[in-house]
Amino acid sequence: MATSLLRVPPPQALLRPLVVPERLLLGPGPSNVPHRIQAAGGRQLLGHMHPEVLQVMDEIKAGIQYAFQTQNQLTLAISGSGHCAMEAALFNLLECGDTILVAINGIWGQRAADIARRLRANVYELLKPPGEYFTPRDIEEGLVQHKPSVLFITHGESSTGVLQPLEGLGELCHRYGCLLLVDAVASLGGAPIFMDQQEIDVLYSGSQKVLNSPPGSAPISFSERAREKVLRRKTKPPSFYLDISWLGNYWGCDGEPRRYHHTAPINSFFSLREGLAMLAEIGLEKSWERHRANCIRLCQGLLNLGLELFVKEEKVRLPTITTVRVPEDYNWKDITTFLMDNHATEIAGGLGPTVGKVLRIGLMGCNSTSENVNRVLRALQDALGSCHRSRL
Repeated sequence: MATSLLRVPPPQALLRPLVVPERLLLGPGPSNVPHRIQAAGGRQLLGHMHPEVLQVMDEIKAGIQYAFQTQNQLTLAISGSGHCAMEAALFNLLECGDTILVAINGIWGQRAADIARRLRANVYELLKPPGEYFTPRDIEEGLVQHKPSVLFITHGESSTGVLQPLEGLGELCHRYGCLLLVDAVASLGGAPIFMDQQEIDVLYSGSQKVLNSPPGSAPISFSERAREKVLRRKTKPPSFYLDISWLGNYWGCDGEPRRYHHTAPINSFFSLREGLAMLAEIGLEKSWERHRANCIRLCQGLLNLGLELFVKEEKVRLPTITTVRVPEDYNWKDITTFLMDNHATEIAGGLGPTVGKVLRIGLMGCNSTSENVNRVLRALQDALGSCHRSRL
């Protein structure tokens, strides 16, 4: 026999069957994927320029327009996570020397400011402590002082559990010649948002939260104002992959024949299509109400356990992700590990400015049920009794 030239043997782990445990995902995302969406993602692959795939993309676009409540033609799904959509928005809106005002009350504002600095934009920060929100007066003061061309703000701040009020912010930005960019990754489908009525210029979200699809595709939409700013750029966007002009053509948003741009994640699109279809079948208003009602049940149950809610004002609690302070003398990691090991249930600790301070409980899409509220409360009660006063 000939001597093999291979020096690296096949990994033994890959010679064994794949094992994935069943868990209830009640963290800040991803959420559990319903069988219907799993089945859609498991369909046979088609080519990314096949007419059947282009039809699915058209249906996704219509579903995003419904979920966003917009008639914007430049509406599509980025081939990437919600984080990728954040970069797409900033890469296309900002050029070197542009001024952006970033409202920071959690990690996503911090990330947006980081990305904008990498683009060599002039970045000014509007700061609030984690757990608080911005008033129109706060925003107007920042607009007057810094004269930005873009304002970034997070609708659903998943690191802190705050739902940012948006009413009047779009009109306020436009009065000062500024575009409004909103992150709705954690809130879309779980809390009211009206892109056109609220005069939002760029809105983006993700597939893995309320839409209950696997991560990897991210809805995004540009208003006519935002599209015109992109068209007036003096330089090309720094990322070819995220160039919204190319993407808009591939998604049939410009009225021109569709051209190849990249090999899209076709099966992710199948899943996203079904997630949007399920939201359309339920109806936005019913979905918003269900998330609100289950959040209220959860918050009351947490209070009944003697726990302290992180966001004080009920009106600005994010219905999809609830934050609760880590009880005194407990180690948050002991609690989350206990729930995973003993109840096959995921909840998460803090993120960014809330690390070590909070537990985060997500009720999103199909996971937002009264049964799951009861399950997580029973599991937490068990954990508090079993992990009592863990040594920090």
